[in-house]
Amino acid sequence: MHRIESLLSARLFLKPQLIGERIIFISNLSGHLSLYAMDYGGSVPEPLLPPDIALQNPHLINGKSFFVFPKLGSILVMIDKDGDENYQPMLVRLDGGYPEPAFDNQLSNFRCHLYACDADRNIVYLSAESRQDENTVAYRGDLSSGELQMLGASPWGSHPGGYSSDHSSVVLIDGYSMGDDVLFIRNRDKKDRELLFGTPLENRTQDMAVPLSAFFSPQFIENDGAILLGTALFSDTFGLGHLDLQNPSIINPVIINGVKHQGVGEFEELINLNGDRYLLKFNIDGCSWLYEGIYDSNARSMNLDYVICGLGVLTGGVLEAVSYDEAGDRFILVFSTATSPTQIYTVEGPDRSAILKHTNERILGIPSELLSPGEDASYSSFDGTRVSARLYMPSPSLGYQGKRPVVYYVHGGPQGQERPDFAWFSMPLIQFLTLNGFAVFVPNVRGSTGYGLSYTKQVDKDWGGKDRLDHVHAMEEILQKDSRLDVDRAGVVGRSYGGYMSLTLAGRHQNLWSAAVDMFGPYDLVTFLDRIPVTWKPYFKIVLGDPENPADMGFLAERSPKTYLDQLGSPLLVIQGKNDPRVVERESSDVVENLRSIGKEVDYLMFENEGHDVLKFENRVRCYNAITDFFKEHLQ
Repeated sequence: MHRIESLLSARLFLKPQLIGERIIFISNLSGHLSLYAMDYGGSVPEPLLPPDIALQNPHLINGKSFFVFPKLGSILVMIDKDGDENYQPMLVRLDGGYPEPAFDNQLSNFRCHLYACDADRNIVYLSAESRQDENTVAYRGDLSSGELQMLGASPWGSHPGGYSSDHSSVVLIDGYSMGDDVLFIRNRDKKDRELLFGTPLENRTQDMAVPLSAFFSPQFIENDGAILLGTALFSDTFGLGHLDLQNPSIINPVIINGVKHQGVGEFEELINLNGDRYLLKFNIDGCSWLYEGIYDSNARSMNLDYVICGLGVLTGGVLEAVSYDEAGDRFILVFSTATSPTQIYTVEGPDRSAILKHTNERILGIPSELLSPGEDASYSSFDGTRVSARLYMPSPSLGYQGKRPVVYYVHGGPQGQERPDFAWFSMPLIQFLTLNGFAVFVPNVRGSTGYGLSYTKQVDKDWGGKDRLDHVHAMEEILQKDSRLDVDRAGVVGRSYGGYMSLTLAGRHQNLWSAAVDMFGPYDLVTFLDRIPVTWKPYFKIVLGDPENPADMGFLAERSPKTYLDQLGSPLLVIQGKNDPRVVERESSDVVENLRSIGKEVDYLMFENEGHDVLKFENRVRCYNAITDFFKEHLQ
């Protein structure tokens, strides 16, 4: 018998920074996420925060979880309270200590996110979501003086991007929905931010066609006279663009030369190293590729010289994080796959050929041949749309005979993607289920990221529409044809939006399932939209619906799981974190109370000290066991 504790024995190593000969990183060594330091090459990790402080999952944080400021002798850490996501910027000494507010509690009424950081000048850029109104405020902060300067405010984010060499200018991005972005610039000698590129929402007419821009990673170049940035203006899977600040109404494409990968995917991120040297990050078939390249301003081309991740030992998995140590001219990164846990590596040398491993995390007592690497199970959906998917079968070495019961796993988002990523919640669960004899099917249906912007956009204003039909088609037309699978013994599980979809599928297509698990999924879209943080409401009114608009009310009711769950034909397990600000606990307790009142079989597992995730070791053990035992009881 294999225990979930064996899989969870592989601790997480996340977001490393290399400062001299010291590695600063996030890990759950103590049973919850915290900040640690160890020597280059490996040493006993040293805690930098008190044991009662738990950090959030970096996957759920917009921007950076922490950043090291060596000249200040401090680390800026974003800290919330047991998953409530009310992040505050806190300073802790470089050798550890009790964190103190970075800006004298000036941001205590905001939910803050850390973006660009200048370690040489101790300057940071923050996005602060108000807890009282719909505005998000962009700030420049001087950690040396504690001074904050407001750069702009907007219900649409006003997210700070790149800054000029002297910090006199900063790019701000408003985003109305996925890919619908507008650029602003805030100059030191101006009172307010100014429009740089795009048409603000308030200036649009009803029938105006606005191209999706999807701006990201803006960088000042050419003596601060231009901006290099990621965009979807020239490619549905994203590329690079050049904006001349003297003529900002035109963005020109930048050619990327030297790509080595093949497959379906997206360009994800542009990172400046120094001068004209950059890192370019790609997501190809769910796996990470990272290149180092040089920008040629005359030719307007990015020439990729080295593959940092994507070949050799760093292949077939997910790059969790990367940072550059300029003094040592080396990269430090974290990488994992579907069957191997997170490890810290450095990539060094003039030709980037030296790859050094600094950790040796492993799964206790479970040989690697018993784990499932997964297989491609992509399929054509009901309307011919290609849906990327993977099927994780129990290892033949486990000795299971006959058709395997199916667990159908739905990722969150909906703008998310399930990837071969051992750092994320789902992979230990998938492996534990296969160890217990289940086949696990993991699709990335329309609305997922990783396959182009137009694919992702298909879920806007269509929750529970074509995305749902992709799942139904997979069950009825694809999986039933696989002789290894017993689709008459199938269960569905998902978290967040995946929880919403699990509830939707269990209520609307009850004949497909023998069991269902909902992890903090919206139940009633009207109450869900009322209960989310106030700064999220403008976005969700566009991409999902406006409860104050009578024309949207019928749609929200028609797409709510609540409308159908009286038809639930299978047992249901609901899992929730008490401090969840995204899908509040009341949303899940409504599911439980309403269904129990009409005689449905519902189990409820609620964690008092978790938010929109299950992070603490004892809670993860209980959660994974509860899901697996639930499926063992009802599917086998």
